[in-house]
Amino acid sequence: DDVNVARYAQYLRRISDKTQFIVITHRRGTMEAADVLYGVTMQQDGISKLLRLDLNEVDASLVN
Repeated sequence: DDVNVARYAQYLRRISDKTQFIVITHRRGTMEAADVLYGVTMQQDGISKLLRLDLNEVDASLVN
Protein backbone atom coordinates (compact mmCIF):
# COMPACT_ATOMS: atom_id res chain seq x y z
CA ASP A 1 0.00 0.00 0.00
CA ASP A 2 1.05 3.61 -0.53
CA VAL A 3 1.68 4.33 3.16
CA ASN A 4 4.19 1.49 3.48
CA VAL A 5 5.83 2.39 0.17
CA ALA A 6 6.38 5.92 1.49
CA ARG A 7 7.77 4.62 4.79
CA TYR A 8 10.08 2.22 2.95
CA ALA A 9 11.32 5.00 0.64
CA GLN A 10 11.97 7.30 3.61
CA TYR A 11 13.93 4.55 5.36
CA LEU A 12 16.10 3.94 2.30
CA ARG A 13 16.70 7.67 1.87
CA ARG A 14 17.69 8.00 5.55
CA ILE A 15 20.40 5.33 5.36
CA SER A 16 21.49 5.97 1.76
CA ASP A 17 24.39 8.14 2.90
CA LYS A 18 26.00 4.98 4.34
CA THR A 19 25.28 2.43 1.64
CA GLN A 20 23.96 1.89 -1.87
CA PHE A 21 20.88 -0.09 -2.76
CA ILE A 22 19.66 -1.95 -5.79
CA VAL A 23 15.89 -2.10 -5.53
CA ILE A 24 13.73 -3.98 -8.00
CA THR A 25 10.23 -2.52 -8.10
CA HIS A 26 7.23 -1.60 -10.19
CA ARG A 27 5.87 0.73 -7.50
CA ARG A 28 5.80 4.36 -8.58
CA GLY A 29 6.40 5.66 -5.05
CA THR A 30 9.59 3.64 -4.72
CA MET A 31 10.83 4.80 -8.12
CA GLU A 32 10.08 8.44 -7.26
CA ALA A 33 12.39 8.19 -4.24
CA ALA A 34 15.33 6.98 -6.35
CA ASP A 35 18.24 9.07 -7.56
CA VAL A 36 18.78 6.96 -10.68
CA LEU A 37 16.51 4.45 -12.42
CA TYR A 38 17.76 1.59 -14.58
CA GLY A 39 15.47 -0.44 -16.75
CA VAL A 40 15.42 -3.19 -19.32
CA THR A 41 12.82 -3.27 -22.05
CA MET A 42 12.25 -5.49 -25.07
CA GLN A 43 10.85 -3.57 -28.02
CA GLN A 44 11.72 -6.31 -30.52
CA ASP A 45 11.67 -10.05 -29.92
CA GLY A 46 14.98 -11.15 -28.47
CA ILE A 47 16.50 -7.65 -28.38
CA SER A 48 16.77 -6.05 -24.94
CA LYS A 49 17.42 -2.36 -24.48
CA LEU A 50 18.98 -0.91 -21.32
CA LEU A 51 17.75 2.43 -20.00
CA ARG A 52 19.20 4.83 -17.44
CA LEU A 53 17.40 7.86 -16.05
CA ASP A 54 19.09 10.22 -13.58
CA LEU A 55 16.17 11.83 -11.76
CA ASN A 56 18.35 14.73 -10.62
CA GLU A 57 18.70 15.76 -14.28
CA VAL A 58 15.04 15.38 -15.26
CA ASP A 59 12.68 18.34 -15.36
CA ALA A 60 10.16 17.85 -12.52
CA SER A 61 7.25 18.60 -14.87
CA LEU A 62 8.13 15.50 -16.90
CA VAL A 63 8.07 13.18 -13.89
CA ASN A 64 4.65 14.15 -12.53
